[in-house]
Amino acid sequence: MNNYVTGQLISNLRKKKKLTQLELAEKLNVSDKTISKWETGKGFPDISLVEPLAKALDVSLIELLSGQSIQNTNKHANMLRSHFHVCPICANVIVSSGEAIHSCCGIQLPSLEVETIDDKHTICVEKVEDEYLISINHPMTKTHYISFFAAKRNNGVEIIKLYPEQEAQARFKILGTQKIYAYCTHHGLFEINPRKKYKDILE
Repeated sequence: MNNYVTGQLISNLRKKKKLTQLELAEKLNVSDKTISKWETGKGFPDISLVEPLAKALDVSLIELLSGQSIQNTNKHANMLRSHFHVCPICANVIVSSGEAIHSCCGIQLPSLEVETIDDKHTICVEKVEDEYLISINHPMTKTHYISFFAAKRNNGVEIIKLYPEQEAQARFKILGTQKIYAYCTHHGLFEINPRKKYKDILE
């Protein structure tokens, strides 16, 4: 993290809660002058006050420490707008239904951006009865492999985790599947729309 707790964020969140500096100070058992110093960058909250401050401002501790306010605009929880986050240390995969701040192993995880598909990351799609068979001709070594495949639907996201020395393939039900993803540990996230290949499949 580049910031500890920014004064501008404290000020913005305080005003959003319609609290005066004095009212916020009373919640934290500090003076209003202390709040003023924080908001003008002339001081920082003691580490013991960070969690109570987050609670008083009605935000998560991670959001406060990140130095930015995150607002999820995905009001209706459309799962097609979901974001993927991957921990570079433990390979944990986190899915959020909209914009959010996530951390794992002490690291703040950025939302993965979709990369342009190249020859080495071409996602093959075959129709096998009521399923899509997804595969990639890709190395599956301990240091470079396809970590997961995922399918996005309006009502959810399905993830199939892969491990080194496995085959880089997975199956997903056709019904409702609108986007397929593959994540390479070296090159990132790749996306295809299987419906473009199988336009005859009707939901």
